[in-house]
Formats: sequence, structure tokens, C-alpha cells
Amino acid sequence: MALGFLDRAVADAMSRDDLADLPDGLHVMLCGAGSPLPDINRSGPCVAVQAGDHLYVFDAGTNGARNLGRFFVDAGRVEAVFLTHAHSDHIDGLGELGMLRWLNGGSDRPLPVHGPPVVGDIVAGFNQAYAPDIGYRIDHQGADFARASGAGLEAFPFQLPGDDLRTVLETADGVRISAFAVSHEPVTEAVGYRIDYGGRSVAISGDTKKSANLIEHSRGVDLLLHEALDSRLTDRIAAAAEAAGNHRAARMMRDVASYHATPEEAAEAAAEAGAAHLLYYHIAPQLPAAPLEKIFLKGVGDIFDGEVTLGTDGTLISLPLAG
Repeated sequence: MALGFLDRAVADAMSRDDLADLPDGLHVMLCGAGSPLPDINRSGPCVAVQAGDHLYVFDAGTNGARNLGRFFVDAGRVEAVFLTHAHSDHIDGLGELGMLRWLNGGSDRPLPVHGPPVVGDIVAGFNQAYAPDIGYRIDHQGADFARASGAGLEAFPFQLPGDDLRTVLETADGVRISAFAVSHEPVTEAVGYRIDYGGRSVAISGDTKKSANLIEHSRGVDLLLHEALDSRLTDRIAAAAEAAGNHRAARMMRDVASYHATPEEAAEAAAEAGAAHLLYYHIAPQLPAAPLEKIFLKGVGDIFDGEVTLGTDGTLISLPLAG
């Protein structure tokens, strides 16, 4: 019985791709809804976007690549990754994503990785670190299966967009991905992205304080993904850490609030941009219980009257093309 169940489950998993099977449009799935802080419901920041026939990933945080498989999305179909900045929690799953994409998809071209200028150093480092493993897998699987030309990552750096919206990628069938600067000092190479396709639009904040530039370039989007950190909760965690004598943890918890938006500020950004739907991601601190999620969202409905979703790993928002 158990083996029969295994056979059926594997057959189902191998024949499913829950993003590819959706109708034409823009579809967004959180392969990671969290921050560097461990959360049972939220892995490191990772956003999968199905735009027409194309699959893209924005940031590659911890467990993001594995969560693609967990939520029935074929990592072998990923056409490109777009990094918002070089903080470790946004890039630490990049090597694994490249490996899964290479072996699952049988690609003969390295995984393109777009981002600000620092992306060149990031990609070079991952390629160096993964070079021995790539060699082992070619030797084991055979060069006809694990094609050396498709291994690793390829950097596509772009200049910082300043106050403008910089087009990063356009496809023949109408997908346009653009970058805009956000406020995450002392990180100077920090961007968000806007994805337009078939009259639908999505903006992804990356890490940022409330940003006038983000608001300007997110105007009228169907969906705004915005990071948020609840300082009411982090202040309490810091106080508890101080009381326990853990002064380093207390300081880090207080410092982290200085370059992130609060849930209310993210709601203000969504309202000022005229977004239809606000999806919270890169959520901090941990929210292991429903009462904490209610605290996180307290006051948001008074600021933003559109639809609000508090993201968890696997959250899926579909924007099919109109009529």
C-alpha cells in the first residue's frame, strides 16, 4: 500500500507544473516569504513569476529553490534570475537554484542572473564555489546529460537606474521587466522590479524603507509585493533579549528596523501608488502564530482599502489576461 501511494504521488508530482498550467497572464508565487530570521512558514526571500510562457525568479533566498519543487514548479524552466541586492538572505540559495535548473532542465546555457553591478562578483563567487561539484556531476551523469555548457551562472549587470525606470529585459511576446532604485542604505545597489505583460503589472519592492521612487514606478499596478518589518514586535524582542543578557541580539534587532518599511508604511506606499492588491513578503520578525499575524496587520486596513495578503511560502496570486 505504501509503495503504491509512493508511485501515485511521484507520478502526480512529475506531471504537474502549477504555474505553467495556469491561463495566460501574470502569476506570482512566493517561493520564500520571509527574512533572515527563521520562520516555520516563511523561507528566505524568493518570488517566482510566470509571465506568459516565461518563468522568472526574483531573489534566491534560503530554501527558495527547493520550494519550487515543493509547490510543483519545475526549476528547470527558470529562464532568468533578478537580484534586488547583495544581502546574503537574498542570494544564498542562488547556487542551488542554478544546479537544479541545469540538471532538471538539461540547459545548454548557464542561468542568466540580472542585477546591479555587484551581480558580477556574486556570480563569479558562486561559479568558483560550485566548479568542483559541476565537474563531479558531469563525470557521474555523463556529458550528454549534464552538458558543461549549461552549468553555472552568467552575470548580466545593469547600471543603477537612479530615479528612472530602467528596462532590463524585453521579450518578443511582450514581457517587460524594469528596475527602479529603492532606499536600503547603507546598501547603495538596491533595486525593485516592475513586470508588465498583456496589460497586467506587478511590482516587487526588494528591501527598502518607504520609497517615493518605488511609489512612482508602481503606479496602477495590479499587485505590489512589499517587504515589511513590524518594529512593535522587534522592539519587544530586543527588550526581551536585553533582559536575558543577550545584548548583541538586542542591538541587531533594533538596528534592522532602520532600513525596512513598517507594515503601515508599506500600506501607505500601496495606497499612494494606487495598487489594487498588496502582498506582504520578506516579513519580519517571525510570525509563528495567528495572533502575531493580526498584530502585524493592525491598522493596515485603515490606510489601504485594496486587497491585502500576508504572504507565506506557496502564496499564489494569479492575474489572468482580461477577456
